[in-house]
Amino acid sequence: MSKQDDSATAVHDTGAQADTTSYRYTAELANEIERAWQDRWEERGTFHAANPTGDLAGDGVPAEKFYLLDMFPYPSGRGLHVGHPLGYIATDVVGRYQRMKGKNVLHALGYDAFGLPAEQYAVQTGQHPRVTTEENIANMRGQLRRLGLAHDDRRTFATTDPDFVRWTQWIFLQIYNSFYDVDAPRPDGGTGRARPIAELEAELAAGTRPTPDGRPWAELSADEQRRVVDGQRLAYISEAPVNWCPGLGTVLANEEVTADGRSERGNFPVFRRNLRQWMLRITAYADRLVDDLDNIDWPEKVRSMQRNWIGRSNGAHVDFTVPGTDEPLTVFTTRPDTLFGATFMVVSPEHPLLDGARGLVPAGWPEGTREVWTDGAATPEEAVRGYQRAAAAKSDAERQDAERTKTGVFTGIYATNPVNGARIPVFTADYVLMGYGTGAIMAVPGGDQRDFEFAQAYELPVVYTVQPPEGYDGGAYAGEGVVMNSSGDELSLDGMDVETAKTAMTDWLEANGVGRGATTYRLRDWLFSRQRYWGEPFPVVYDAEGRAHALPESMLPVELPEVPDYSPRTFDPDDAASSPEPPLGRVPEWVEVELDLGDGPRTYFRDVNTMPNWAGSSWYVLRYLDPHNEQALVDPEVERYWMGPRPATTLPDGTAVPANVSGGADLYVGGVEHAVLHLLYARFWQKVLYDLGHVSSSEPFHKLFNQGYIQAYAYADNRGQYVPADEVEEVPAADGTSEPTYRWNGQEVFREYGKMGKSLKNIVTPDDMYATYGADTFRVYEMSMGPLADSRPWDTRAVVGSQRFLQRLWRNVVDERTGETTVVDTPADDETRRLVARTVEEVETEMSAMRVNTAVARLIVLNNHLTSLEQVPREAIEPLVLMVAPVAPHIAEELWARLGHTESLAHEPFPTADPALLVDETVTCVVQVAGKVRDRLEVPPSIGEEELSERALASAAVRRTLGERGVRKVIVRAPNLVNIVPGA
Repeated sequence: MSKQDDSATAVHDTGAQADTTSYRYTAELANEIERAWQDRWEERGTFHAANPTGDLAGDGVPAEKFYLLDMFPYPSGRGLHVGHPLGYIATDVVGRYQRMKGKNVLHALGYDAFGLPAEQYAVQTGQHPRVTTEENIANMRGQLRRLGLAHDDRRTFATTDPDFVRWTQWIFLQIYNSFYDVDAPRPDGGTGRARPIAELEAELAAGTRPTPDGRPWAELSADEQRRVVDGQRLAYISEAPVNWCPGLGTVLANEEVTADGRSERGNFPVFRRNLRQWMLRITAYADRLVDDLDNIDWPEKVRSMQRNWIGRSNGAHVDFTVPGTDEPLTVFTTRPDTLFGATFMVVSPEHPLLDGARGLVPAGWPEGTREVWTDGAATPEEAVRGYQRAAAAKSDAERQDAERTKTGVFTGIYATNPVNGARIPVFTADYVLMGYGTGAIMAVPGGDQRDFEFAQAYELPVVYTVQPPEGYDGGAYAGEGVVMNSSGDELSLDGMDVETAKTAMTDWLEANGVGRGATTYRLRDWLFSRQRYWGEPFPVVYDAEGRAHALPESMLPVELPEVPDYSPRTFDPDDAASSPEPPLGRVPEWVEVELDLGDGPRTYFRDVNTMPNWAGSSWYVLRYLDPHNEQALVDPEVERYWMGPRPATTLPDGTAVPANVSGGADLYVGGVEHAVLHLLYARFWQKVLYDLGHVSSSEPFHKLFNQGYIQAYAYADNRGQYVPADEVEEVPAADGTSEPTYRWNGQEVFREYGKMGKSLKNIVTPDDMYATYGADTFRVYEMSMGPLADSRPWDTRAVVGSQRFLQRLWRNVVDERTGETTVVDTPADDETRRLVARTVEEVETEMSAMRVNTAVARLIVLNNHLTSLEQVPREAIEPLVLMVAPVAPHIAEELWARLGHTESLAHEPFPTADPALLVDETVTCVVQVAGKVRDRLEVPPSIGEEELSERALASAAVRRTLGERGVRKVIVRAPNLVNIVPGA
C-alpha cells in the first residue's frame, strides 16, 4: 500500500480573506472540504486494498490483514434516511482505525439488487426492474459517497451484473452436481462432506457402494440409475407441500412466513400447496451448522436463534402396532423414559394412517368411545374427513399457534404401546404437522402441559412417570426427579433418574426391535424456486420427458429475456387453489431452445422459475475478494489470505488465542433480523464450497456484530393523522416539572416513538444532514449517540453538539480570521502530555472494542483541554487529529495537511502512549471515620502505610469528626483507603 502525496490542503485561499468569517468551520466549509477529500481519495486510490496475486495485487501485502463488510444493502427507491448509515459509519470507523494500526484493510460495498420491490414496481409502472434497480443504486451510491466511506471502489458490483449471475449459477451447479457422503473425512478433521456426483456414480458402477435394492449397477436401467443419483443430489426437484402465496405469485421458504401464517413481505395469506420445486438439501449440514457455531465469534442471541431454528433433538423413534396393518405407527420422542405414561396418541390429519384407501378407520365407533371424542360425528370416517377439510384451510402457523386451544377427534383406531401392551386411542389434531418429525406423537399428559390440557378436555387418563416435588399441585410435571409408575414384566425404570431412564428405555427398545435411538431436526430443506421474473434463471434445461440437465459452464450466464408482462398470474390472492404462472413462461422463444449437450442437437425447455434473492447474498463475501476473476470463483491464494483458517497466536497482553479452522471475514456488521435467513443460507453455501475444495474457510463470517437501530419520534393529531415532525414545537410545562406538550400549527399533537417512515412524516435524510452540518458532524453524532449495539432515538437538535466539537477542533489549529495555522512547536506542559497519553490509551481500548461513543467522549475531553490553552502545542494536537480521523476523516485530513504533512493520514500509524506518562503522580485516598467518608487525600501511588496513616490522622476533617474520642484503631489499605475506628 503506497502513501499518496497530499501536500496541498483541500481548501485554498480563494480571495475571500477580507471576510473575517470565511475561515469558520461552517456547514458550507465542511461540504467544500468533504467533497474535495472524497475526490482526492478516489483519484489516488487511497483505500485500495492489495491482493497477494491477480489484477488487484500490489507490490506486496502486509502480513496482517483485516476483512470487514456490511450486510449486503438492497438499493431501495426511497433512498436512505439517517437510520440506515449507522452500520456503514461504524464499519468505516473500524476499518480506518485498523488501517492506521498497519493492517491491509479490505472494505467494499456491493448491492443485493434482485428481489420483489423492483419487480412489484415494474408490475405497477411497466418499467423494467433493471432500470429501476440501476437508478436506485446510483442514488444510494451518491448518498453513501458523501459519507466519506473508505471503500475499495474497484471491488463494487451488483448481484444483477452478468458476471455475478454467472458465478451464482455456477455455484448452483456445484451444489446440483454434488451429494453428501456422511462417512467422508474433511480437512478440518470431521466426518461427512459434499462430494462430486461423478464420484458417486463411479463407486456405484464399481460396486464399492451398493445400490438401494442391492442389484448391480449395470442391471439398472438408465432411468433407474438416474433416480438413484438424483435422489442423493444436494439440489433436487421435489413435488411436496410448499408455502404458496398467491398475493405475491410465488412460493416462500418457511423462514419467509410469519407466525400468523402470512408473508413477511406484503402480509399476504400463505397456503400449503403441492408444487414441483427446486430444493437444496441444507438438512444434510444440520449437525455442522449447529456444532460449528462454537467456532465463530457471534452474539449468543444469534447463535441461539440458529440452534433453535435447526432444532436438533436427541431421543428415540418408537414403533406402536396398529391392528389391520403390518406398518408400525412410529413416533419420535425426546423422552423415551415416559413411555409408560403414554395414554393416547395424536396423528396429523394428513397422516397416511388416515388414508381412506387403507381402510384402517373403522365404519363405526368402537365400544367404549366417549361422546366427547367424536365431535358429534355419526362415524369415525365422518369425523376424520371433516377434520381433514378444516385443517387444510389453515396455515402451518395457525395450526401451531401456542395460544390456541388444542382440539382433535378420535379416529376410531387404537394402537398398542410396545413397552406395556396398553391399548391407547389414536386422535387426529391439526397442531401435529406431517412435515415435522413423523407426523405422529405419543401423548404423556403427566409430563407435558399441552397433552395434559388435551387429556382434561377429552377425559383421558393422566399417569405421572416422574415424582413431582412435595406439595406440587400443578398440571403436568416436566422437571427432574425420580422415575415412578414405569415398570412392567420385562423392564422397570422405577427409582432411576431421568437421564439413566432414557438410556435404559432406548436400549430396551433397540434390543426388542420396537424402536431405536435417533436425532431429529426442525430444519427443513431449503425451498429454492420462485415464480418471479427478477431473479437468477436456473442453469438447467428439461428434456421432453421432464428430466433435468445441467448446462455446461460455457453456456453461463443464462440471462433473463424481455417479458411482455411482469405480473404473476394470480386472479384471487386469497384463493389457495390458484396456480402460479411465472412471467418467464410467457416467452416461449426463450423457454424452448435447441442445444447440443453432448448427444447432438435436441429441443429442451428452460426452467421458468428463478432463484430467490438469497442466492446472491449467500456468497457475495467471496466476490469482494477477487471481483474480476473470469477463470475461477476466487483465486485460492487470495481467498486464503483474506478468509483462510487462523493460526494460533498470542496477543500483546499475553493472551493465547487458539487456532480457528473455520476462517471467515474478520468482522461482519448488520441487523439481527438476518439471524436465520441470510446467515444460515450463507453458512450452508460456504460449507458446500469448502467441502468441494473451492475455498479454505468453512465459515463465511468469523465475527458478527449486530448494530442497533436509530428510531425517531412521530406526531399525530386527534384524528390519528401524522404531521411533519420537523414542524412540531415542544412546549415546556408551565410548572417546569411536568412533561412538555407538543403543538403543530397551533393545535396539540401527540408524540410516539418508533421507526422512521414516509407515512409517519418523520424521516430525516443524510442529505439534510450534509447540507445543514456536513458529513463529519453527521458521522460524529451517529457514533456518539450510544453503544453501537443499542437502539437510540434520533434528535436533530442534538446534532449541533457534535458540530461544536469539530468547530473547537478546527479553531485549535486554524485562525478563523486569517486561515493561518496557529499551532506552536514549543513543548506541551506535563499536564497536557499526561492527558494526551491517557487519551491515546483509552481511545485505543475503546476503538478495539467497538465502543466508539466512549472513544469520542475521551476525544472531546482532550479537545476541550487544548481549547483552554493559550497556545496549542503540536505534540498534543497531532495525536488528537489522528485519533479523530476514523470518526471525522475529512476535517482530520484537512487539519493534517494544514499542519504541514504531505501524505494522507489514512495510513499514518495510530498514536501510541508513552508508558511513563501513564503512571499517575497522585492517587485519591478515601479517608473514613467509623465507615463514613470524611476526607479525600491526593497522595503518591508509592506511599507507605505509616505515612498514609499519619496524613489521614492529620486531616482537619478527621480531627473535627473525632473530637475528644481518640483513636482505637487505624486500618490502612495503601494508597487508596484509610478507615479510622474512633475510641469510646
